[in-house]
Amino acid sequence: MKVDSNKKICVIGLGYIGLPTAAVLGSRGYQIHGVEINPKAVETINSGKAHIVEPDLDILVRAVVTTGNLKAHTEPAAADIFMICVPTPLTSENKPDLQYVRSATKSILPYLKTGNLIVLESTSPPGTTEMIEAIVLEGSDFAKGEIHFAHAPERVLPGKILREVVENDRIIGGIDDASTENAAEFYGSFVTGKLLKTHCRTAETAKLVENAFRDTNIAFANELSLFSEKMNLDVWELIQLANHHPRVNILSPGPGVGGHCIAVDPWFLVDCAPDVTRLIRTAREVNEAKPNWVVDRVVAKADRYKNPTIACLGLAYKPDIDDLRESPAVEIVRELKQRKVGELKIVEPNLESHEEFELTSLADALDAADIVLILVGHSAFLKLPQSRIAEKILIDTCGALNR
Repeated sequence: MKVDSNKKICVIGLGYIGLPTAAVLGSRGYQIHGVEINPKAVETINSGKAHIVEPDLDILVRAVVTTGNLKAHTEPAAADIFMICVPTPLTSENKPDLQYVRSATKSILPYLKTGNLIVLESTSPPGTTEMIEAIVLEGSDFAKGEIHFAHAPERVLPGKILREVVENDRIIGGIDDASTENAAEFYGSFVTGKLLKTHCRTAETAKLVENAFRDTNIAFANELSLFSEKMNLDVWELIQLANHHPRVNILSPGPGVGGHCIAVDPWFLVDCAPDVTRLIRTAREVNEAKPNWVVDRVVAKADRYKNPTIACLGLAYKPDIDDLRESPAVEIVRELKQRKVGELKIVEPNLESHEEFELTSLADALDAADIVLILVGHSAFLKLPQSRIAEKILIDTCGALNR
C-alpha cells in the first residue's frame, strides 16, 4: 500500500517498541514527531543515535534523523495518527498500572482534530482502548465516532525488532468497524504480514493470552528443573529426550522469567478474572519463585568457602540484549549482594555500566571466581573454555553450555 508522505505521525514513547517503530515508519517516508519524557534520550536520538541496544537500529535512526523524517521532542504536536507506546507495568499488588497510558492520552488532547487515529500499541488489559476513548470524549468537544481508536499490540522479539515490526502478522482491533478499517489501512502501508481484524477488547486479550501461554510452558520447564534436582537427574538431557516425542516440545528452564511482557501480562488476565485463571496464576508463582531457588543453590555451594568469589554472568532478561526489565538475573544478583554471600564479579557484555552494580570483564571474573554462575545465555558465555572453569563450581541456570 502506498504511503501518504504528507501524513504526520506522533509516536509517544521512544523506548524498546516506540523508537524502532518510529524509525521504520520514518524510513517509509512518514513524518515522525517522536515524544520521549527523558531529555537525554531525546538528545541522543536527535544526534542520530539509538539510546537502546537493538541490531541495526543505530543505522536506521541515523538515516531517518538525517533525512528529517524523525525528530524527538519532549511534548506532543498535532498529527494525523497518534501511536501510544508507553510502559504498562504492574503495581506492587500485581495489578495493571495504566498511569502512563492515561498521561499520554491526556497529553495529546490539545492537538487532536476530527478524523485522527489513536493507536494503542502498549500491551494492556481488556478495556484500555475504551478507557482512552472515554478520556478523549470527556476531555474534549469531540462526539463519538469523530476520532478513531484502535489497539494493535506489538509482537516482536528483542534482537529482531526491525524485521518483525514489518514481517509479523498484526492484530488490528478497533473500537468500532470504522476505526478497525482506518487502522488496518495505516498498518497495511508498512506491514507485510497478515492483518487480523477484530474488536479492540479481543485484540488486547489476545496479546495477553499469547504471553500467558508461553509463561505456562516455561513454568512447566522450570518445575522440571526443580524435580530433576530432587531426583539427581540432568534436566537438559531429560527435556531433550522427552522432546523426541513428535507431539512434545518442552521449553528450556532458566533462572526465572523476565522482560516486560511474559513476566507481566499474565497478571493482567488474573486481575480481570481471578476465580477462573488458577493455572495462569500458578505458572506465574512458579516462575517468580525460581530466582530464590537459584539463590539458595548458590548459598549452599558458597558455604564450602570462607569468602567465595562468585562470577555472575549476565544481567539482561534474555541473551544478547541490554534490556534488564523484570530480569530474574538482576533479582538474583541483588539478593546475593544483600545477603553478602561472597564477593561478586558481575559481567554484562551488553552494558558499559550499571547504576547499581560494578561491572567487570568476563576474563577478570573467571580469573577470580570460585563459583561461576551463568544467568543469561549470552553468546560470549556459550563456549567458555573448559580450562577456565575446570577447577571451579559451575551453576548453569539456563543451559548455556548445553547449547
